[in-house]
Amino acid sequence: MAQPAPLAGRAVGAAPGGLRTRRPPVLDLLPVVPYFAYTLAFLLLPAATVLVGAFFTQDGQFTLAHLAALLEGQHLQAYVNSLQLSAATAVAGGALGGLMAYAAVSPGAPRWIRPTLTTFAGVAANFAGVPLAFAFIATLGTVGLLTRLLQALGVDLYGAGFTLFSFAGLALTYTYFQIPLMILVIAPALDGLRVEWQEAAASLGATGVQFWRYVGLPVLAPSVLGAMVLLFCNAFAAYATPYALTSGVVNLVTTQIGNVLQGNVLTDPHLGHALALGMIAVIAVAMAGYALLQRRAARWMR
Repeated sequence: MAQPAPLAGRAVGAAPGGLRTRRPPVLDLLPVVPYFAYTLAFLLLPAATVLVGAFFTQDGQFTLAHLAALLEGQHLQAYVNSLQLSAATAVAGGALGGLMAYAAVSPGAPRWIRPTLTTFAGVAANFAGVPLAFAFIATLGTVGLLTRLLQALGVDLYGAGFTLFSFAGLALTYTYFQIPLMILVIAPALDGLRVEWQEAAASLGATGVQFWRYVGLPVLAPSVLGAMVLLFCNAFAAYATPYALTSGVVNLVTTQIGNVLQGNVLTDPHLGHALALGMIAVIAVAMAGYALLQRRAARWMR
């Protein structure tokens, strides 16, 4: 006796007589509705507000004056400082984090190092903002623990010109959370560098330097550069750490936006929108470069 054929599509239950009812396609979208609602409320609508607000005055008149102000005086200097700080910490954090990640995932490393390091990196990469600033003040502030210890050993950091509440101090603080982020991002790419390639190169007479010059570094270069782009974006958008550590003494874009929105110096929300629009443009360019690098790196991850 022939059995009734099942209905095409997703079925959720059997109806009397063996027939199954089809679930309406709209029900498949229900689980993702909260995500899209969250994205709309906290990403797309604020971005649209920034985009529109940058071109209007507080009286509702169209203007390009706010965008022009980005290329002048302290606003331009804020972008220069933010770009320099982000680039310096991306390179420093990328180099140190990359070396640490390679030491942990290399074939000769003890097996317990990788899970231990990645667990620590997962925690440290999220240790930022006010807690991180307080930790560095307690360690390297004018009366910090390490500062006092070095003074007892005859090394006066602040007497030598170093201060934690400066560009150099911020760079040192940023590097703390850039290193673990680099470890987390670059570890999968290092896994793609197969041992068989090193063995094949060695069997053909290649030295270790030649392997890294002609195989290892060319393969890893897109992944390393892409990871550094992520570190750059991570540092460029930081606000709580520099504000808590320097109280705005170091002129950065994020602290400038906070100042104009909170009214610490002047109250001009539309200038804040213009500053934020400039940040969005910088991040968009960086992410476009990241996408291109990831496309090249994906060839070796398959």
